[in-house]
Amino acid sequence: MSLKLMGKKKGMTRIFNEKGDSIVCTVIEAEPNVIVQIKNEKDGYTAIQMGAQKVPSSKLRNVTKPLKGHYAKAQVEPRRHLAESRIAEGEEYTVGQEIGVEYFSEVPYVDVTGVTKGKGFQGVIKRHGFSGGPAAHGSGFHRTAGSTGMCSSPGRTLPGLKMAGHMGNVQMTVECLQVVKVDQERQLILVKGAIPGSRGGLVYIRKSTKRKS
Repeated sequence: MSLKLMGKKKGMTRIFNEKGDSIVCTVIEAEPNVIVQIKNEKDGYTAIQMGAQKVPSSKLRNVTKPLKGHYAKAQVEPRRHLAESRIAEGEEYTVGQEIGVEYFSEVPYVDVTGVTKGKGFQGVIKRHGFSGGPAAHGSGFHRTAGSTGMCSSPGRTLPGLKMAGHMGNVQMTVECLQVVKVDQERQLILVKGAIPGSRGGLVYIRKSTKRKS
């Protein structure tokens, strides 16, 4: 089992390796995550709860009283986000301990989870990649989905048919992203390729359990 650290997507850039090849990377800023609670047999499972991104003093009024009490019990400053990570029995962690990007310093690949950009209501061409009909003026079929059912048995639209509808704004995980660089001083981790979400969005990073082929 590996820990799930929270970070913020800063954007994309590119760096050059020793051969001079350009590598397109996503920059993730991961301030040290602090352990707020350790769950054990009393809770029915073993896990640690971590908080990320300190709440500015000007925004402390927005933190609810139950959460303020939760953070006060752990003697840590309030954080914007909380997340749990399952741990194996025997792993030793303490409340108040901080875990930063150095956790990934010797890790070759990571899995990154985020919420994709919301695209609203979209048609079948943008949502599913349909080719559409002829673009000629005489054609009555341009960007529509076409037939969605049948006139005979069963005479209905079958479940799972690709149709127009809500696109994006869903949780998505990209697996086996290569860790290109870990900058402990600036609390940054660079991964090869793109990750879900918009700039400034919350992402979850964990060690990849799958081998890159």
